[in-house]
Amino acid sequence: MNQVTKGQWNDYDTYTLNSGSLEVTILPRLGNNVIGINDLHEERQIIRRPDESELAFYLQKPYHFGMPLLIPPGRISKGRFQYAGQDYQFDQNTVNDNHIHGLHRTQAWCVSDIEEDEEGCSVTTELHTSDDPHWLQQLPEPLKLQMVFHLQGTTLQQRLRVSNLGTSPVPFGMGYHTWFLLDGSPQNWQLRLPVDHICELDEEQVPTGGTVPLHELAELQHGMSLAGSNLDTIFKLQENQPAEAVLTRNDGYTLHYSGDSSLFKHWVLYTKGEAQDFLCIEPYTWLPNAPNLPLSKEETGLIELLPGSSVELVTTLQIRRPESSS
Repeated sequence: MNQVTKGQWNDYDTYTLNSGSLEVTILPRLGNNVIGINDLHEERQIIRRPDESELAFYLQKPYHFGMPLLIPPGRISKGRFQYAGQDYQFDQNTVNDNHIHGLHRTQAWCVSDIEEDEEGCSVTTELHTSDDPHWLQQLPEPLKLQMVFHLQGTTLQQRLRVSNLGTSPVPFGMGYHTWFLLDGSPQNWQLRLPVDHICELDEEQVPTGGTVPLHELAELQHGMSLAGSNLDTIFKLQENQPAEAVLTRNDGYTLHYSGDSSLFKHWVLYTKGEAQDFLCIEPYTWLPNAPNLPLSKEETGLIELLPGSSVELVTTLQIRRPESSS
């Protein structure tokens, strides 16, 4: 099939990529978020899709739906840090006056290209941060963001290219806050993620730079049932292991979510209380609060974007069905 169709969500344009196996709906003009992934074979939504009646909540907290992009992800202590002689102050938007989940919210991205061929279909979108005065107040160096969404069969790839158009280095981090649905049956799902340690948090949920042992969460290395789990936890990946989360239903239906292990070194798991309807799997390039931590860039994952330089960040979600239902 491999086609892209245009639609609307609350009078905002949507673009739906259809491979015949999956339908992937993106909302470029409200944060460039993937707001829906429909498995056409299973007739089920894979991620938490916002209802049209939830527009007000979406505008307030867009990272509660779909596969929202976080730049940067997680908390920064009091929203303040210094980098390369530059002082930064991000919005203090938590109850403890810290910053959470970055400068990217509901900015309007422009669609620059659509492709449909036998290899799949894709939509390319772009955002210049210089078009957002509030962003520039917090991060003055202008960036160009370009995202390619490519769907082939049951595989969705997101390829984000970030370019520094300014004259000073930029400390960069990003992640996704992906809301996978558990269909109200967490006991039917298990997760495998090759993690090494838990990242220590202070009393305000801000990373300290320390780590603590996995203890019972070491089951994640081989596959942990989600029944009774209650997670809001930042993990460090094992060295020399792939950056991939494998979420498997008891009938073999599997979601394989992966990124470049040299870049996506930290992953967050969040169940919004005891697991019932959702499991957020969140690949991060940096450890939240990275610029304030007494650790090297190699340890925190902080990416230094020099003037004129770019970085490309690729994540892939693949749905694998049981052979009996393929």
